[in-house]
Amino acid sequence: MAKQKGIVKLKGTIGDYTFYKTRDGYLAREKGGIEKNRILNDPAFKRTRENGMEFGTAGKGGQLIRKAERILLRQASDYRVTSRLVKVLMSIVKSDPLNNRGKRTVQDGDMSLLNEFDFNEKGKLNTVFFSGYTPNFDRATGVFDVDVDAFVPNETIDAPKGTTHVQLVAGVCALDFAGRKFEEDHAFSPIILWDATPQPALTLSPTITGGGILPVMQVLGVSFFQEVNGEMYPLRNGSFNALGVVDVDQV
Repeated sequence: MAKQKGIVKLKGTIGDYTFYKTRDGYLAREKGGIEKNRILNDPAFKRTRENGMEFGTAGKGGQLIRKAERILLRQASDYRVTSRLVKVLMSIVKSDPLNNRGKRTVQDGDMSLLNEFDFNEKGKLNTVFFSGYTPNFDRATGVFDVDVDAFVPNETIDAPKGTTHVQLVAGVCALDFAGRKFEEDHAFSPIILWDATPQPALTLSPTITGGGILPVMQVLGVSFFQEVNGEMYPLRNGSFNALGVVDVDQV
């Protein structure tokens, strides 16, 4: 892809070139490629077909994760989260030791590769929240406990300008990649004044059905608010909120 420069920006197709607009600016690319029928049937393109199938598997896996955490992602994601998540899931698919190329899956791969994935690059969990916390998932009961140590908000939470209050959130979801289904729950702390007032230790405990065998993803996040005339408003519509994967439990 080439970036368009100059005063006049083009959109559309001229000859063998396509001009289009993206979030990264106006781009241009040359048309071309191989006939679809050949890719689908020619033995020479077997690897291409396998790669395409696994890319589709990763894409569907990312869609399931985003649906499972949709409530939290509304206020804690960036516009590249879809592509970034698919990239990690492709690595997980490729780590699957059980199935042949083209048929490898997310659930049979090493899902620990999702650990420390941040849904919002503008607000990474490990650069926002510096208080100690201990995540623990009990598969038998389905309880995800996050024990947060006592903390001083304006010393342990790096908040963007304009913040008056903060809130912690924990989420847990069981992911059925084969059946395209999920179960999720989340828990929120009280909204806390972002100042030097010491806060006692707290525990967030979202819960799903116990005794399952599906992969279980656990997330922790921080949201920022600004109080105006007694009302709490998400700071800049949540664009700096943090939400990160803290563990994945896989049978």
